[in-house]
Amino acid sequence: MKRNEAQRIALKQAPQGTIKSAEIENERGKLVWSFDISIPGTRDITEVLVDANTGAILSVAKETPKQQAAEAKAEKQ
Repeated sequence: MKRNEAQRIALKQAPQGTIKSAEIENERGKLVWSFDISIPGTRDITEVLVDANTGAILSVAKETPKQQAAEAKAEKQ
């Protein structure tokens, strides 16, 4: 599945949102598109994982700024 298609699917989970980052990655043995979506009026990020083969939503999670900072720190190590 191409990024544009996966992005459309992800934005349905956060209709007012804006994609801040997108990447394709291997998550628990599945190829997924991972989107970080910002929502107006909040500093939280909605992370949506879309199966790159089927287009199924695998996960929708909200991350606070504190969680985002911890994740960024862990990725640097």
